[in-house]
Amino acid sequence: MSVPDPFSGMQLPAPVVDSKEFMRILIISAALMFATTGQTQEWTRFRGPNGTGISEAKTIPTRWTESDINWKIALPGTGHSSPVVWGDKVFVTSFEERSGRFLVICVGAKDGGVLWQKEYTLTPSSKHDFNSFASATPTVDAERVYLCRAEASRLTLFALDRAGNELWERDLGAFEMNHGSGASPILCGELVILANEQRGDSFWIAVDARTGETRWSVPRTSAAGNYSTPCIFESAEGKPAIIFNSEAHGISALAPDTGEVLWEFAEAFDKRSVSSPVIADDLLIGSCGSGGGGNYVVAVRAGTPDRQPERVYEIRRSAPYVPTSICIGDWLYLWSGGGIVSRVHAVTGEVAWQERTGGRFFGSPVCVNNRLFCVSTTGEVVVIGVSDQFEVLARNALNETTHSTPAVAGGRMYIHTAGHLISIGGNQADVNDTSKSGT
Repeated sequence: MSVPDPFSGMQLPAPVVDSKEFMRILIISAALMFATTGQTQEWTRFRGPNGTGISEAKTIPTRWTESDINWKIALPGTGHSSPVVWGDKVFVTSFEERSGRFLVICVGAKDGGVLWQKEYTLTPSSKHDFNSFASATPTVDAERVYLCRAEASRLTLFALDRAGNELWERDLGAFEMNHGSGASPILCGELVILANEQRGDSFWIAVDARTGETRWSVPRTSAAGNYSTPCIFESAEGKPAIIFNSEAHGISALAPDTGEVLWEFAEAFDKRSVSSPVIADDLLIGSCGSGGGGNYVVAVRAGTPDRQPERVYEIRRSAPYVPTSICIGDWLYLWSGGGIVSRVHAVTGEVAWQERTGGRFFGSPVCVNNRLFCVSTTGEVVVIGVSDQFEVLARNALNETTHSTPAVAGGRMYIHTAGHLISIGGNQADVNDTSKSGT
């Protein structure tokens, strides 16, 4: 038996996948991912472990001084990708407009020294003024780092080893999107998964992490480009599914081993989906919107073999468009692009409070030790408490354009501003210093 490879027209051998073995690998991988919490927690993808945005670190100060900045290094070019971290290495991307160089940069987590830099020539194409040619966040494991780069002629998914050597590269075909690229890959067991939704040929694809060979590809309807990064959901029956958000297909659940669409709530969104899915028990939560407004959040109860997915609630007032929401326990926090934060009961959709922080935001909040950190477009890191009462605990100025989301690993926070990479925290004494904690 063979399956068509949509990118070459060739017939590839159908992957021999023992479903029980695949599930065993997936469960072990997930267990390792979530076991590495606290000071040793890795931050392997956009928004960290499974895209939750939650860190167990205890050593990130609320209010910063110069002594809390471990290092700050200038990066060539500009970029809006988030850093990813594994062990003692931080990976980030940038684009140098003048030379047309797309850069993958590996930095030592301890001292900020550049360990290696990989360069690719990229022909700039159309993009939104707020976007960059280095907006997609990499994903990383113990052996490899996986990345995307996009230009009008092609979208490329590729892998480097952790020393910067090229391992494989996939040309996924032409890329057509007026706003530019930004969708980030994720890892699921031994698969690298990417949502490629654009004005041209759209598809969701899984490739072998070791070789880059296609394991499955699912054609999708082409509509407005989407930027949502998928996550992994485990149902009450214990079966994992990959959750995708998009305007054309709403909220979808796919089988990780085959790409089979398990269920789909196609009417979830009527606009572009930029934020990524959030899990709250058996609810899948996402948002859609546009630069002209009409943003809303929708919560959908996951489907099962015996039940179709169903809409549970919507939130339309001050809903986020670009920032991804965050679920902490029973509470969902929505951080809108206009700087309005809402505390919402995740199961019912009841809004407990809705308050203004001020500022404009394209980055998403992360939760560290019961505090939310979110960086404004002007580089102000706003910190609020996770509480039944709204309180701004601190405003820390980076004084540089920032559209990215922080990463937290090894007890430190890493922030990619437009032109710098910054490491903050890591000192246990900080959590006991009330002048820094805001308590």
